[in-house]
Amino acid sequence: MQITDHFLEAARQVPSPNYGDRPKQDDIDLIVIHSISLPPGQYGGEQIEQFFCNELDCAEHPYFQQIEGLEVSAHLLIRRSGELIQFVPFNRRAWHAGESSYMGRSNCNDFSIGIELEGTDVEVYELEQYQQLAKVCFALEAAYQGISLEGITRHSDISPGRKTDPGKGFDWQYFSSLLKT
Repeated sequence: MQITDHFLEAARQVPSPNYGDRPKQDDIDLIVIHSISLPPGQYGGEQIEQFFCNELDCAEHPYFQQIEGLEVSAHLLIRRSGELIQFVPFNRRAWHAGESSYMGRSNCNDFSIGIELEGTDVEVYELEQYQQLAKVCFALEAAYQGISLEGITRHSDISPGRKTDPGKGFDWQYFSSLLKT
């Protein structure tokens, strides 16, 4: 897997307007793993892409009214099939972490790359997602000097009490074993 000019070559590009400049371009040293499904627990639709691009029809589902007006994004989405979709170039600041702190540093969006897994906090993730996530992490480590495979965390770890993803369904031990191969 190759990253060229801050884009993952294997990913379909769907540009999101929800990003900004990083305070320090060379300060990328954390990968944050998230989960998302829209509507909650439903997979395969275009609602996640629409949400990250501010194009979600909030009248389509009652849940969407709760997230109406939010402007969020992630760098990358890994669908349950393993498909990769990139929304924000890795050198830009995606709006994925919100209020957050990692090892005493606040505003994790400033120095992290956000990767969403299509899923929920309680459902088991697909083998293809773990495999793609590991490959992406290896590619990020090769492309960005500050990233190490030890610098990977869960959204719930940087926003405790506020976020719970990727949840109990994410097998951290299995994922960690993929990073050792």
